[in-house]
Amino acid sequence: MNAIPFADYLRGFDYDERKAMKIQLPEMLELYRAGKAQVIDIRFHEEYEAWNVGIGQHIPLNELPNRIDELDAQKTIVTMCPHYDRAEIARLYLQLEGFHARYLTDGMLGIANHLRGDIARDYMNSLKS
Repeated sequence: MNAIPFADYLRGFDYDERKAMKIQLPEMLELYRAGKAQVIDIRFHEEYEAWNVGIGQHIPLNELPNRIDELDAQKTIVTMCPHYDRAEIARLYLQLEGFHARYLTDGMLGIANHLRGDIARDYMNSLKS
């Protein structure tokens, strides 16, 4: 993994990168189910204690630099927060550190809205098989 200077990242930023930095819920759920994505909830501890979605790992944004060794460089790292503002900050940091990182455009509120009832049951059961 090679770190990328921010100026170099900006010089190479184009429409393809703009598209590649985002991931929508259906693709993220499929990558996670297939073991190809590591999902990181980057919210503060208090937010996580108040509620979480049951998938992914909790690493608060302000702890990410000190816990970067917990990430699997062989997987796509998907960062998430309720909407996506902090997730994009985390994604950019990870991208500059040499990870393949994307942020969840639907946010965690999108996950909560999607994974309900039978859909939640079936998805969580698929993770166990």
